[in-house]
Amino acid sequence: MIFENLEALEAMKGKELPASDWYVINQQMINDFANATLDKQWIHVDEERAKKESPFKSTVAHGFMSVAMISRMLEEMFTVKSVKMGLNYGLNKVRFPNPVPVNSMLRMQATISNIENLENNGKKITFSCVIEIKGQKKPACYAEFLAALFE
Repeated sequence: MIFENLEALEAMKGKELPASDWYVINQQMINDFANATLDKQWIHVDEERAKKESPFKSTVAHGFMSVAMISRMLEEMFTVKSVKMGLNYGLNKVRFPNPVPVNSMLRMQATISNIENLENNGKKITFSCVIEIKGQKKPACYAEFLAALFE
């Protein structure tokens, strides 16, 4: 979806945005995230041990990796032409109800649940996000994500 300005985006309050693309979560991505965050727990990076000892029989992505992808997925869902800058503002109510096994496919559904004015010609947007795992009933993540957008 493309909006001319933040005022036009406000019409989406309470409405669902188009779904993001699907992303394959491969082992290299998981390893890269582990290296970046220094969270190298075996369940994420040791493929042989995970096959033998994990109840999931494979490595799984970090929960925070799913959260870290929210910004990228939102960029696919909509554009506001007048926006000069966007910032992550924070998170609320984050939950990880289902692990993400390696080579799973993820996508996100999101609804704009609130829009508030900010100083400096900005808006604080609250998104209710659900990160789905293809073929699974339970999602990988529920999160309320806040972004600050400035014109």
